[in-house]
Amino acid sequence: MNEAKAERPWRRGVAWLLFLGPFFFLSYGFTNSWSESRGVTAAVVFDWERHIPFLPWTIVPYWSIDLLYGFSFLLCRSRRAVDIHALRLLSAQVICIACFFAFPLRFTFERPPTGGPFGALFEALMGFDKPFNQAPSLHLALLVVLWLRYANASHGAWRLVTHGWASLIALSVLTTYQHHFIDLPTGLLVGLFCLWLWPDDGPSVFRRWRWTRCPIRRRLARRYLAGALAGFAAAGLGSWTLLLLWPASALGIVGLNYLGLGAAGFQKRAGRIGIANTCLLAPYQAAAWINSRIWTRRDPQPVPIADGVWLGRLPSQREWATGGFAAVLDLTAEFSTPHGPGRGVSLPWLDLVPPDNGALSEAAAQIEALRRTGTVLVCCALGYSRSAAAVAAWLLTTGRAATLDEAIAAIAARRPRLALGRIHRDRLQALVATMPARAPAEAKPQAATAP
Repeated sequence: MNEAKAERPWRRGVAWLLFLGPFFFLSYGFTNSWSESRGVTAAVVFDWERHIPFLPWTIVPYWSIDLLYGFSFLLCRSRRAVDIHALRLLSAQVICIACFFAFPLRFTFERPPTGGPFGALFEALMGFDKPFNQAPSLHLALLVVLWLRYANASHGAWRLVTHGWASLIALSVLTTYQHHFIDLPTGLLVGLFCLWLWPDDGPSVFRRWRWTRCPIRRRLARRYLAGALAGFAAAGLGSWTLLLLWPASALGIVGLNYLGLGAAGFQKRAGRIGIANTCLLAPYQAAAWINSRIWTRRDPQPVPIADGVWLGRLPSQREWATGGFAAVLDLTAEFSTPHGPGRGVSLPWLDLVPPDNGALSEAAAQIEALRRTGTVLVCCALGYSRSAAAVAAWLLTTGRAATLDEAIAAIAARRPRLALGRIHRDRLQALVATMPARAPAEAKPQAATAP
């Protein structure tokens, strides 16, 4: 049965709410009382925050998250969607509560007296809330999860309303004098992490965990995780340094990808990296993109190899549009495939990690299939390693090169800075060993001009 037409599993949603509701109030209330009993006075606050106005009416959007929380389960169209949504909310709660115990903080501003209906809402809030449970903001962490659920279920003008109201809820944590600024980015970080932890199209990322035996992946994992630990340590040195939690988290996720999650940890589906990963990994992606442009500044243009197959770096949307390629085969795991006038195909490979025989064979077959539709650009971040290995595999498997040395020489003649190390050569040679004997095909000459 089509999922869109199936009956919504509202009973399962109600069952989750019957668990999540009491769990929220009990755990949140307990940490509040625990912090009060300890006389917590620590706070992280910037001087400029004293200029944030107190807006009593924003207590309305602040409170509205409770209704959005309950009704969000009605938007889930399958039992699995209900479970994923609930697990995200539960994970956000558990992570934030753990942080409240580990790093208890207090809100330090005095809230002005408020009367009327807004004052009644503040009194109701203060009936169970106290000026503790600050960073990360559980309000923001839950909002991220709810925001995505409502945005995916809305269209047109309603989606704009969803984004507008969610933005107002996010702002209200400051204008109701409930949180200091640092609670916002840390809360957003927790919410995004929960989206990454429980993806829509598969089980939890850690269900896919396989400890790597590859020494290259282990070495890279150690480097990324060491950078993450350094960032987390530096984040505790002062107020502004807490913002280092973002790049530290990005490095941590990349390190986990190399250590056990593999390319699947980047959650690239149909050439696109989801919103959670895009936001979480933005510092890493920005650094990787800048690095790719620095390394390729002297040879940014793709080069023809043979029979309509070109090799180069991952193009921008404009570069694809002006390049005239009918298709692009993207071998990066860390970037989304750009939109272009032709067909984009993605085979995510980890950077700096030599592909195995299966990956090489798959890439070679994909290149040959795409080539029949027109010129194809095979690319990775730089166009020196992953994409070069794929093109070499294509030359070998299609008989356009009789030997590995011939294949590499053909690529190096066009792309002199290619980086195929000993392990790349060993993997390609192993691929050759599995191939049936065949006569090399005659490659058609191709000019070095744009397609």
